[in-house]
Amino acid sequence: MPSFRFTVDGRRVSVNAEPEMPLLYALRNDLGLDNPHFGCGLAQCGACTVHLDGEPVRSCVLPVSAASGRTVTTLKGLGTPDKPHPLQAAYVEEQVPQCGYCINGWVMTAAAYLKKNPKASDAQLRDALAGLKCRCGTHVAILRAIKRAQARLA
Repeated sequence: MPSFRFTVDGRRVSVNAEPEMPLLYALRNDLGLDNPHFGCGLAQCGACTVHLDGEPVRSCVLPVSAASGRTVTTLKGLGTPDKPHPLQAAYVEEQVPQCGYCINGWVMTAAAYLKKNPKASDAQLRDALAGLKCRCGTHVAILRAIKRAQARLA
C-alpha cells in the first residue's frame, strides 16, 4: 500500500492508503482528527472542508494522493484556544453554534475567502458561502459572525 506524506496543521504526517481514498478518511480515521466532519460524502454540504495549500477543498471527495507533499489546514489549525482565528472568536461572541456540525465548513470557507477578499460585500460573501448547509438554520448568526470577523481582518 502506498504511503503519502503531507503536513496537517503544521505537523508532518504519513498515511498508508490506497491513492483514491478520500482525504477525509485519512484525517479522521488514520490521524484521529475530529475535524473535519463527514456530512454528505458528495461535496455538497461543506462539513468536510479543509484548506489545501490555503484553498478550501471538500475532503470527502479529494483523494488522499492529492495531498501528497502539500499542506492541509483543519479548523483546529486555524487558531488555538489562547489565540483563536478572528472567525473562531466571532463565532463564540455571536453564539453561533447550535449543533455545531456544519461550523467546520462555514469557518474554513469564510477564512479562505476573506483572506483573498477582505473587503467583500455582503452579496459576495453570500455567493462564496452558497454551497454550505446548516440544518439548524443559524445562517443569520453565521453571517453576523463572519461580518464581525471581516471587520477585524480588513
